[in-house]
Amino acid sequence: MKLTFSHIAVSALLLSSTFLVSAEDTISFLAFGDGGYHPDYPKTKHIKKPKNKQQFIAAEKADWLEDNRPIDEFDHAPIYVYPGTEIATEDTGAAAVGSAMAKLCERKPCEFGIQLGDNIYPDGADANDGKDDQKRMNDLILGPLKPLFKNNKDLIVYSALGNHDWKTSRKGVKLQTEWMAKQPNFHMDERGYYSYKIGEPGNDVEFFVLDTNMLLSGQHYYEIPLKHDGSEQGLASALASGVAEVEDIEVHESPVNGEDHKQLAWLADGLKSSKAKWKIVYGHHILWSIGGTKYDEGHVLRRLILPELCQYADAYIAGHEHDLELLTDDCSRVLPGNNKPKLPLIISGAASKMRGTHSPFAQQQENRYPEYDLIWAKSFIWGFAHIELDNRSDRLNVSFYTTPKDKSGSLQPEASFSFKHRSD
Repeated sequence: MKLTFSHIAVSALLLSSTFLVSAEDTISFLAFGDGGYHPDYPKTKHIKKPKNKQQFIAAEKADWLEDNRPIDEFDHAPIYVYPGTEIATEDTGAAAVGSAMAKLCERKPCEFGIQLGDNIYPDGADANDGKDDQKRMNDLILGPLKPLFKNNKDLIVYSALGNHDWKTSRKGVKLQTEWMAKQPNFHMDERGYYSYKIGEPGNDVEFFVLDTNMLLSGQHYYEIPLKHDGSEQGLASALASGVAEVEDIEVHESPVNGEDHKQLAWLADGLKSSKAKWKIVYGHHILWSIGGTKYDEGHVLRRLILPELCQYADAYIAGHEHDLELLTDDCSRVLPGNNKPKLPLIISGAASKMRGTHSPFAQQQENRYPEYDLIWAKSFIWGFAHIELDNRSDRLNVSFYTTPKDKSGSLQPEASFSFKHRSD
């Protein structure tokens, strides 16, 4: 695995309490995803087949080994045991992350936030669990961020949809967008994808928010397990051995009236015609990652949107993987001979759940794909990213933060990186 640490600055400088630049010089925001989990809203399998703490950890370890991950890298999230029982499940870090973000925003500028999907676990709104949806959204979306809004009353979170938000029905998606329309601190357009601008002309940024679940649901592709050494299997051999499974798309997720193609055309036209200085695209699903279970989706999504991102965008930001990662794509595969700086790919999906990375897979990715580079990653943590667009130096600066497993909400700086402005 090739890790480049030349831009890391893990020091107290990340927590400087003095704002040295004006709002005209910088645009600063939070990026966090996969924050909508709490044990009060468990997965069906945990209800039907409850486990005690030892059984839960044993099942996690079995899944880890089944994916051919090194046993010496095994870990798990903190365990929550339901009061008055021995039934255990994964604990949530949502409130702790919300508190940590609030602490950071006392020390660094936070003009707004971007929420990277899976805002409601496990099945979105309209889940068939007998629970009130308004309470569900208050608990899972608003509740963890109350410390942040307390001291930043005008801060707006611009939200994207994830696969869990789509899990139950289109009605569930509509319930979430309607709920957000009534909240002073949230925004999401009814159709699920949209753009917005921040900043003064000449020093502004235009964001393009994707509904990546809609894009992927319009595609036919397979889930293919990795080989024992962490490398990818070819489709032909996976089909021949019977291990390739067609990605299961629920009927309600299937695109209606070409809405997936309309979204792709909207993105291409919007990026090409945008007059903003900075152009940033974000959505739930990853383009590249080292988790080892989402790479099939990455292949599909790269084919759909990477050419436009490489040509016009300054960064792509995603969640989906429940960790923190920073990668780049040099765009040589989709734009041969280009001389643009590498495209930063920021993953910030650790706002309530934890997941490990797959180090053999990460090494195989480095070996197989010369355009791809893993810069930094940290797993089995709760955390988020803070991003600054510096108009003085024409650089995008991203810093990663975590908060400890004790759920104290304290703030731990991890790493900071800087990238050149790359859009025209």
